Order: sequence, then C-alpha cells, then structure tokens
Amino acid sequence: MLETKMEKLMLLYSDYNRFMNSRMVGCEEIIKKLFISLMLQGNILLEGPPGVGKTSMVKHFSEFFSLSFSRIQFTPDLMPLDIIGSNILKEGKGGDRFFEFYKGPLFANIVLGDEINRATPKTQSAFLEAMEEKQITFLGKEYPLPDPFMVIATQNPIELEGTYPLPEAQIDRFLMKLFFYYPDFSSLKKIIIKNEPSNRENTGQAEVKLNHELFKLKSLESEVVVLDDIKNFITKLVVSTHPKHSDLAAVKRYVLYGASPRAGIYLLRAAKWKALLENRINISFDDIKSLAFDILNHRIILNFDGESEYVDIQALIQSLIQKLEKQYRE
Repeated sequence: MLETKMEKLMLLYSDYNRFMNSRMVGCEEIIKKLFISLMLQGNILLEGPPGVGKTSMVKHFSEFFSLSFSRIQFTPDLMPLDIIGSNILKEGKGGDRFFEFYKGPLFANIVLGDEINRATPKTQSAFLEAMEEKQITFLGKEYPLPDPFMVIATQNPIELEGTYPLPEAQIDRFLMKLFFYYPDFSSLKKIIIKNEPSNRENTGQAEVKLNHELFKLKSLESEVVVLDDIKNFITKLVVSTHPKHSDLAAVKRYVLYGASPRAGIYLLRAAKWKALLENRINISFDDIKSLAFDILNHRIILNFDGESEYVDIQALIQSLIQKLEKQYRE
C-alpha cells in the first residue's frame, strides 16, 4: 500500500515538475517548495522585484491542479469588505427583501495577494483569520473557505513608498518566505525565447490534469520516520533564534524576537514532504538545512542595531546551523 502511494506521488510530482518548468525558467527550488506548501496547506510569501514572474507562477500553479484561483491587487484604499465580501439586499418572488452574503475574492482555493504590503494594517488583518482558521467571520456568522485553501502573497522590496510593513502576527502565518531574483544571462535568454508568440502557443496547449488524487496522498506524511536526533536538532535550532536562550553572540546582540513554535512544526512537516518528494521515508539533516532559511527568515525580527548594521539573516541562520552541527559532531 505504501509503495503504491509513493509511486503515485512520484508520478504526480514528475508531471507537476514538467508542467511548471515548461512555463517557468530557473525556479526549480521554488516550484518544489510550492508543492510542499500545498500538501501542508501553508501560506507563502513571495518577495522579489517586479516583472520576474511571481504572478505567472501562481497562475500556472493553480492551473495544474485545477484549483479555483483569485487575485487581489492590494492598494492603500482597499477595504476588508472588498476581500471577504458583504451582505447585499435582495428581493424575493413575493416582494419580501432579505440580505444575502456575497462572497469576496477570498473564497477561492488559491488566493494571490499581489503586493500585500501596499494594503493598510486594517485590510491586512482581514487575512489573519483566513490564513490560520481557513474561515472568515462576518456579523457573527462563520463562513468556511474552500478546501484546500492557500494564500500566496507577493511583496516588492524595491518600492517602499506607500507601503505598510506586515505585522509580526501575520508574518508568522506564512509557512515560508521565498525570494525571487533577477535571472542571469542564460535564464533570461531562455525566458525571452520561451515567450516568443510561436513558443507561447506550443506550451499553452498542454493538457491540464485534474489532480484530486493529490489530496488522497496526504496520509503519506505519517509514514515518514523521524529520529529523535532530528527532532532535537529542530527544537534547538528554533530555540537558538531567541536572544534569551541562544549561545550565539550575534543573536544576543542583533535579534529582538526569535522564531515561534509554529516554525518548528512547519520545519518538521515540510522536511517530511521534501523527503517524500525525493522518494525517501526518512528525514535527513540536509532536509532540515535546505528548508531552515525559508521557514525561519521572516520569523526572526532584528532589533535597531541589527537593522542599522544590515545584518544578513541568512548568514545568521547558517551560523546557528553550523554551531548546532558542531555540537552534534562532538
């Protein structure tokens, strides 16, 4: 039974990779992590300059799985009701009037929040319940969101005027923060060639698969073997991001708040799916190391000294991992 499910997963993941990589160039790791996030129904924050394909990737992602897709363009004047919906007055056949809830763009399987940091804190907060509870509450009544439900938000690191930093409570609700970068010469040339009219037509006609089988494979997560050393490593890594408990001088000096317990939970679960996608039923330390930055980077909040001295969070996380590895070798 386990072997059959693993075979189905590998076949599905192979089709997914082929589909996505035929449309996106140089994004193999991000494509893989989007798949992992969908299996966990975790939310993703994509950060990168404009024009590098963030929105296109999310559209292709939802297209492959035949999931409903909704795009919300965040602007300073966007209100919470523009996202979650509102009551509208309707008239029945007998002339009686009644209110009916009109569902907003939040009611989709994949919700793309474009430039989320352009919205005011009041509007950003409308996302909080949806991202965590998979439901919204309007006038005391709860409305469940579609299953599966996943928010993929983008933000532009270049244009900061007129933007509002995401509150820590909302940042923590993102499973991963992934970074898009400008393509190098080779990748850019492939993108230009791929987007010629004749080539766009060829890739656009590919068959889209209806992959309901995907969600029947979720039980595979419980089959993955996790050693105590791995659990201890994850726990120590998360704890060591806190200045009060860390042995690393840089953390004590530059970090205001460390990662939450949610980071440890996500890191373990994401590592399980990474192992499964590589046709393994056991987690390695390399799985943890390859996902640590994506899951921890947005949860580590620098203090004033850290911000003013432009401390590199990636280097900080790498130092924590190296210190822990040294302890394990000893």
